[in-house]
Amino acid sequence: MPRPRSLTQDQVAAAALAVIDRDGLAGLSMRAVAKELKLSTMALYRYVRDREELEGLVVDLVYAEVDPAPPAGGPWDARIETMALRLRDAFGAHAAIMPLTLTHRHDSRGSLCWGETVAGILRDAGITGPRAAIALRAVIAYIIGAIQLEHLGPLEGEGTVAIAALPADEFPHMAETARHARHIGPDEEFRGGLAAVLRGLGGGGAG
Repeated sequence: MPRPRSLTQDQVAAAALAVIDRDGLAGLSMRAVAKELKLSTMALYRYVRDREELEGLVVDLVYAEVDPAPPAGGPWDARIETMALRLRDAFGAHAAIMPLTLTHRHDSRGSLCWGETVAGILRDAGITGPRAAIALRAVIAYIIGAIQLEHLGPLEGEGTVAIAALPADEFPHMAETARHARHIGPDEEFRGGLAAVLRGLGGGGAG
């Protein structure tokens, strides 16, 4: 008779997330998660099939923190900003898993519910058909990219300081931009970039 399971899927997912937070996405493996749970690798297979299922559990675990209900009322772009900030709040502390939100966007219920809400807001704004498909993908791409960039280094970080010190005769525009960037915090950067994306999406007649 097979031994009874003593762990929940959320506990397995939490262990996998801890591995990713500590060792990066490349560090995720059945062996590493089993060690985190103080199990043998073979024992872990009683709970999950493989690394792909582990990845899906991790994505679902973090999406469980994201409220999928649409914000009530207000301009369409402010409503999408709220949905974007919810993702940033949930995934910002686990930026290393952001690539998984793309690879599991079709099979994660949390991802599908979030996308359904944003697609509905776009429709309310008059953004439909091919424009809606492009708009939804653009919003997702911005959020994922912005969180990853913030994780790699804040805009006011050392990289920006180095660019600001470049010779002005060779890189005048980059150096000047970096000098301004040194004074922009992560919240201002995220909201400002998102606002620019949404302004572009609304240029086709959204209300």
